[in-house]
Amino acid sequence: MKKYWFIFQTQLINSLAYPGELIGRALTILPFMWIFYQLWSVTFASTGQTEMNGLTLKMTMWYFVVTEVIEISRPRVGNTISETVRDGSIAYLLSKPYNFMLYHYATAMGGTIFHALFNILFGGGLIWWLVGAPPSLMGVAMVLPALLGAWALHFCIAALIGLLAFIVEDISAFLWIFQKAAFVFGGLLIPLDFYPGWMRTIANFLPFASLSYAPARLFISPSPQAFFAVIGQQILWLGILGLALTFFYHRAVRFLTINGG
Repeated sequence: MKKYWFIFQTQLINSLAYPGELIGRALTILPFMWIFYQLWSVTFASTGQTEMNGLTLKMTMWYFVVTEVIEISRPRVGNTISETVRDGSIAYLLSKPYNFMLYHYATAMGGTIFHALFNILFGGGLIWWLVGAPPSLMGVAMVLPALLGAWALHFCIAALIGLLAFIVEDISAFLWIFQKAAFVFGGLLIPLDFYPGWMRTIANFLPFASLSYAPARLFISPSPQAFFAVIGQQILWLGILGLALTFFYHRAVRFLTINGG
């Protein structure tokens, strides 16, 4: 595993090569958080209640900080794999003495860490100023492993979609479907707490809840029971998706046609 650790470190250092770009990308979280604050402030004010479905305005806003950090910072490995197929550089990568999937995972995570850190600083700083400090310091410690699990799940799903480029080349439609499914069933736009019971049941049965909703809910309502439930669910889905990714990779390589130079 040393080679993949080295790849991760190299990508981590490379992500700091252009700090202006890193900060500029992180600033994009500010308008999202401001819009969410205005929207949910009006929503809570219109109901005349300080709490809805177990969530206060403060908890809701910190919930969205976590979900937006996960979404904005997540690795775009699907696009990366698709691009290597289109330009022909996939032949160069496949000939190297490392596992293709582990190489992309190490590269993706190396490019995610500092991006996420700056998103947390800017997005969290704005919400701290608007509604106050996070609900619980315990949630800060508990959410870190859940964030890593969420990005690993994102990688598995995005890599599975990226491997479709070995067969169909253009995967933009599949990525669009995944993004919209994650928005709805992952609680990116509306916390699952506000969904009808039947829809919450469906969402919790799918892996999308482990991508965004579960880590964010753990952050605002931390407890040992919730922590082990979230991590256990993520490990289960990582096992399922990891096996699917391994199987599909070996099958997809047989259909690969090299283009470009």
